[in-house]
Amino acid sequence: MIGVECSMNRFRQALVACVLSCTALFAGAEDWQLVKDEAGIQVYLTTVPGSSYKAYRGVTTIKAPIERLRRLQEDVVASCRWIFQCQAQKMLKSVGAQSWVYSRFSPPWPVAPRDSVLQITTSLAADGTLTRRIQALPEYLPVADGWVRVSRVDGYWTLRPRADGLVEVLYQAHTEPGGSVPSWLANSFVVDAPFETLRAYRALAQEH
Repeated sequence: MIGVECSMNRFRQALVACVLSCTALFAGAEDWQLVKDEAGIQVYLTTVPGSSYKAYRGVTTIKAPIERLRRLQEDVVASCRWIFQCQAQKMLKSVGAQSWVYSRFSPPWPVAPRDSVLQITTSLAADGTLTRRIQALPEYLPVADGWVRVSRVDGYWTLRPRADGLVEVLYQAHTEPGGSVPSWLANSFVVDAPFETLRAYRALAQEH
């Protein structure tokens, strides 16, 4: 019994740490403004102190089992089908609840293609809510010729099952893309990224 209690305590501590870290990401940046509400998806933006780029939050509900939603999240290669501007992804390493993922993105001209290395930490709460914490590790791999490394990503996904069979999905992030990005593109990206990602994710999850 002592061993079980210790394991549960460690799990609770890890879950609390994850929640606190996710909250700390956007400390001082809680003035969220609704900028798009379409097709059952809401997109909110907020300024981040010290950054030229806004943080975004996308919210929707999906009628699908949470197990299917989790499989879509964890299929690293296939997830490029629904992640906005994703060109390719591969798993670098997976240890327990953590995984390291390399991604390549194809933004529109005249912006150079981007790549990123993300550390993803997954936790499951007692009520069935799944949280996937996302953090960029820009120094993890050398940058390939012709690519610009995304210098910062701080964000998370939460998937919360409801009694009516729907799953509440929240996708929130703040990204520093590295290099030079025109202001018009940066302004459109923070809206398009959560909206298009959630729309494609929902469509795949609800396929029969």
